Amino acid sequence: MNRRAVQRFRTKLMAAVASVALGTAVLAGCSSGDSSSSAAAGSSSTSSSAAASVDGSLKAAAVLADNQDVHAEDGDTDVDASDAVDIELNGDSASADADGVTVDGSTVTITAEGTYRLSGSLNDGQVVVNAPDVKVTLILDGVSISNSKGAAIDIADADEAVVVLADGSENTLGDTDSYAEDAEANAALHSAADLTIGGSGSLTVQGNGNDGIASTDGLVIQGGTIAVNAADDGIRGKDYLVVSGGTVTVTVGGDGLKADNTEDADRGYIAVSGGTVKVSGKGDGVDAATDLVVTGGKLTVGSEASDDSSAHGLKSGVITVLEGGTVDVDSSADALHSDGAVHLAGARVEAAAGDDGVHAEGDLVISAGTLEITESNEGLEGKDILVSGGSTTVTAGDDGVNASGSEASSDDQGGQGGFGGGGGGESVGDYTAKVTGGTLVINASGDGFDSNGTAEITGGTVVVNGPEMNGNGALDVNGSFTVSGGTLLAAGSAGMVVAPDTESEQGWLSATLDSSVPAGTTLHVVDADGKVVATYVTSKTIQNVVFSSSAIKSGEEYGIRSGGSASGDSTGGLTEAGDLGSADQIVTVTAGEAPEGGFGGGPGGRG
Repeated sequence: MNRRAVQRFRTKLMAAVASVALGTAVLAGCSSGDSSSSAAAGSSSTSSSAAASVDGSLKAAAVLADNQDVHAEDGDTDVDASDAVDIELNGDSASADADGVTVDGSTVTITAEGTYRLSGSLNDGQVVVNAPDVKVTLILDGVSISNSKGAAIDIADADEAVVVLADGSENTLGDTDSYAEDAEANAALHSAADLTIGGSGSLTVQGNGNDGIASTDGLVIQGGTIAVNAADDGIRGKDYLVVSGGTVTVTVGGDGLKADNTEDADRGYIAVSGGTVKVSGKGDGVDAATDLVVTGGKLTVGSEASDDSSAHGLKSGVITVLEGGTVDVDSSADALHSDGAVHLAGARVEAAAGDDGVHAEGDLVISAGTLEITESNEGLEGKDILVSGGSTTVTAGDDGVNASGSEASSDDQGGQGGFGGGGGGESVGDYTAKVTGGTLVINASGDGFDSNGTAEITGGTVVVNGPEMNGNGALDVNGSFTVSGGTLLAAGSAGMVVAPDTESEQGWLSATLDSSVPAGTTLHVVDADGKVVATYVTSKTIQNVVFSSSAIKSGEEYGIRSGGSASGDSTGGLTEAGDLGSADQIVTVTAGEAPEGGFGGGPGGRG
């Protein structure tokens, strides 16, 4: 999708959301409470549906190019302090020798363009910038400001503001513990203009009444050591929030990093390209109204709701692209969540989730990088899931991979007691799970590789360490399931066995053992001449093995032997080589034939 196509999508999406919101407001104004609740639900459904249509294969550059340009430039925070106007804060007053600075008690107001160096403390005061249409730079050089009535620093009006943390300086800001609902400045460091923060000093911000740092335009962090503690959101840039350097630590009662402009299609985005960011909060760790893009740096997020509300780790309204850097997420809800698409395109990601490891209402694409989901309910969940590259490892308490829609719960999608593989009687939805490259290793207690629609493997390596209970299967596909390349090894229970379709271009076998074998058992797939085709070491108790590779020829007989040894590198238990030794043959099967009681043999022929 080119930039113009993306823009058309964004405009259409935002128009649809605005239209639905207006309709909701009209209905709410002339209906009962129950009706307005229904309208609100309709609004959410419509906006999510629109967002879910975004192309999940978009790269970071294409996504960012379609957004509003960042106001900041390299060198913005490299200022010459010798040209600065000095402002000395003296507890309950201040002094400055410049026409652009006025002092009224403990309130300092800057009204002219220029660079101002602040030092000292205000015990209960405020620094205000009111300089329309010009750029103002504030150098914080050993500043401590607290204000019991409002923001510590309020950039009320300017074209652009820059805050520089002087080399070696330690600076602190603290605000009131309560704001009026209509307060324009509602953060310890508040800006109504585009704001850039940088330098090599430190800044500690205590947002007692609401947010820590907030801009109603764009906000860019280029450097500094910044620690934010806030009652609500930590760092918020309405139009965008960009982190390109520095060390940022955020501890909050709400969302950690946030961009919340939902009115303009090219705004409301968050981008991290460098620096180190650590977030700990009770809301969403990183929440972008539109796009969330990570191309570098280190991002560590912990999000745990203190009640029944959702606390996702990384959240976007349109698309999340993780293309570089390191991302580590631990969340009580989804680790990665998007109302539209998610593209894992080169970052190194580790995720632990109370719900889904990665959830996308639309496309979920993994093309490069490393993804390790160490804990989740469902590992990967999306409408259309594509693994084309990278290395992915999934641990899930329920389904490992689940191509499905949000309108159905896990229990509705072939959980305990459900039937898989088309022949089980489930409808075939408009969902796809495809693997064309890369490595995908699944460890699931529910269904391992599951699609409520169709599934296709054309390349790459897929290893499924599936369930031990018979109510689920290592493979579960409602519609067609074809294999035309790559390697597939799926092992699990024998109660809900699903195998690829007979129309598959690549050969496959499905072997149900007479009795289960325990974890740690070495199994070999051997051809009629006794040659080892594959060696697999079980990590659970299993009774069925499905295997497909270019070495399997449909119609030929293969044996499964137990014993011997495995050698070489292991991919989820599938090893590079194996030696039969005195291994015993425990079952013989014909490639391309589903086991009795299993599901296989093409559409309409499963079961």
